[in-house]
Amino acid sequence: MSWSRIIRLLLAASLLAVLGGCSAVKLAYNNLPDLGYWWVDGYADLNEVQSLQLRADLARLHEWHRSNELPRIADLLQQLQKMASADTTPEQVCRVYGELRSRFDAVVTQAEPGAVALAMRLGPAQLKHLEERFEKGNKEWRRTRGSADRAERLDKRLATEVDRAQEFYGTLGERQRKVLQDAIASSAFDPQRAYAERVRRQMDMLSTLRAIAPNNGAPGADPAQSLTAIRAYMERVSRSPDPLYRSQSEAAIAQNCQTYARLHNSASPEQRSRAVARLAAYERDARELATQR
Repeated sequence: MSWSRIIRLLLAASLLAVLGGCSAVKLAYNNLPDLGYWWVDGYADLNEVQSLQLRADLARLHEWHRSNELPRIADLLQQLQKMASADTTPEQVCRVYGELRSRFDAVVTQAEPGAVALAMRLGPAQLKHLEERFEKGNKEWRRTRGSADRAERLDKRLATEVDRAQEFYGTLGERQRKVLQDAIASSAFDPQRAYAERVRRQMDMLSTLRAIAPNNGAPGADPAQSLTAIRAYMERVSRSPDPLYRSQSEAAIAQNCQTYARLHNSASPEQRSRAVARLAAYERDARELATQR
């Protein structure tokens, strides 16, 4: 259970809603407050007072996101249409990533009051429940991902990346598939270090929440202290204290920018036209979602 996960869900759903271009995903975006609530409740086992507060906070966050962030995403999609009609560079691709990162940071800031309100109301039993859910999720991760051999992991990643690319360009040629295959094979991504970072963040969150929440009658942190603690936690999520993980993450981002630039530059005129048309449709969907209430 994590406000950073809720925020990622909100950003991802907004992008999926426009990039999916289907009514089912639009419906999911419109129901995000309910989806977010049930997800958090599954981790923290909220009581009635906490539930009412969280539902209200998520509804406010969602309406803010619809009014303020979806138009920005639509504007970004409009810019991407211009980029898609010509060759691009890794630097241009990374600038798009930077814009998405800034949008994530904006949602983080907007979510802070709700995160503080929830953190200050969690009890010891709820934090224990959260810890147990983390352990269950980690066991599942080790079973489904940690035990897979390298070839199996690479094949799954390749299939995922090909599917994503074909959403924009249509069927990829063998040379284009080779671009993705080579990039995945040489990727800086280390699943074991990523798992270690996953566990570190979980333990960091539990420690942060236990420092904020009241315990056995003792008062917890005040709102200002809680906000400071949550901001510090989110900074550690954004910039891991593990220098090796930071280095791996930065290298993976740079490699992805290079890969997507190479893939786009290999696209035929027909594939680029298809990508532009898809982006234009996504832009229309984003603007439509932004005006719905």
